[in-house]
Amino acid sequence: MTVRVRIAPSPTGYLHVGTARAALYNWLFARGRNGVFILRSDDTDSERNEPEYQDDIVGSLRWLGLDWDEGIEVGGPHAPYQQSLRFDRYREVALDLLGRGLAYYSFATPEQLDEFRKEAQAAGRTPAYDGRFRVDAEVAADRVASGEQAPIRLAVPRPGSTTFNDSVRDEVTFDHDQVDDFVILRSDGSPTYHLASTVDDVDFGITHVMRGEDLLSSTPKHIILTEAMGAKRPVYAHLALLMGPDGKKLSKRHGHTALNAYRADGIMPEAMVNYLALLGWSPGEDETVVSLEDMVERFRLEDVTKNATIFDNDKLEWMNGVYIRELAVDDFVARVAPLVEADLRRGLSSAESGQLAAIAPHVQERAKRLTDVAGQVAFLFGDVEYDDASWEKVMTKPEAPIAVAAAVAGLATLDDWSTTGVETTLRTMLEETELSARKGFQPLRVAVTGSTVSPPLFESIEVLGRDVAVARLEAAATRMGH
Repeated sequence: MTVRVRIAPSPTGYLHVGTARAALYNWLFARGRNGVFILRSDDTDSERNEPEYQDDIVGSLRWLGLDWDEGIEVGGPHAPYQQSLRFDRYREVALDLLGRGLAYYSFATPEQLDEFRKEAQAAGRTPAYDGRFRVDAEVAADRVASGEQAPIRLAVPRPGSTTFNDSVRDEVTFDHDQVDDFVILRSDGSPTYHLASTVDDVDFGITHVMRGEDLLSSTPKHIILTEAMGAKRPVYAHLALLMGPDGKKLSKRHGHTALNAYRADGIMPEAMVNYLALLGWSPGEDETVVSLEDMVERFRLEDVTKNATIFDNDKLEWMNGVYIRELAVDDFVARVAPLVEADLRRGLSSAESGQLAAIAPHVQERAKRLTDVAGQVAFLFGDVEYDDASWEKVMTKPEAPIAVAAAVAGLATLDDWSTTGVETTLRTMLEETELSARKGFQPLRVAVTGSTVSPPLFESIEVLGRDVAVARLEAAATRMGH
């Protein structure tokens, strides 16, 4: 049997990190077994669908490094892979089930259904509609033929139960008293999620369905519908939902939930993939940094936990920092240069690109996000902008003008303009002025970079160049009134 799995997001919003994790697990499972990974678009909600959301789903998955063998934008033997283009097929299945007595037209009124729910709740029963207002099939057919509209419901076998072995949650049983005769085709002829998703899984030959546990209660419906179609049920694996640090379901109150927001905030795709993989799965041996290639070899559904997992932004940021430090310098520069240019709102000249490359290793070792870099290196490109808090904290102290004047005197005539030369000169300045490193160097840092937070001082001064560095020190002295 060839493993065939799918991810089926709806283009009604940007790709959620939980959906991205489900996509990753499906992809790892398929790739580790020479299987087929399918990207399907569950786009039956025409009122909420937006092309930009579809583009975001595709772009975000590709950003993560996930490819697909069949599906939207790549095609395949079961095209089209958009539910909005398969309505005729869903109606065909619904009418077939109707004709075989496995489904029926439902004329239950909203008032009847509401009264049924109230009675069930009062009696302590699950308010799962049991078809009690169902009319004779011939009578129903005549009413529809006369122009009356009605949805089609699947007739759930009663009494009975559905049991399945969930690869994550072990054996699960649903008594059919908990499963309502659910609508598969609305009165306007449009399919419900249950029908469209199940028909697609059957038609596309899906062997394993990995999805969030919020859909666990839908599984008996999908199994009953699958077997009513005469098909073999897939293997199910329901993933625990992601939680915020407060133990509640991950939502916008915890921060970002859309994958693209993390991308915009400077999270690297390699780090995000690694972090998502560990949200419910362990490669063993207490490892935290695992390559995508290693994940493919080691991923097993049996190792996925059924317990809820915390999405911790601090841990993600830490992991991102690990990946940033592992980049080759050239790769790091290539990734941050567009961000620097976006911050400057212009391109970098050849000389400026050289400056960025020179300072990059010293920024790389401290960065936690790629977006940290632009602010840290901005002092290299254009006039220095003083941070008011930094100026007030450092440059108003009595030692500041002493340090700046001595640095100007030493650097202006320095022949060995290198990190070593700059450091030697400035440490000599400390000895001559009898200033501590903090009191002597912090004013220089603010003078040349505009802030107390910057790349290492000696390297920053070297990369700036003699003329600019000395000019900034002199400008700072003037501003201090010296």
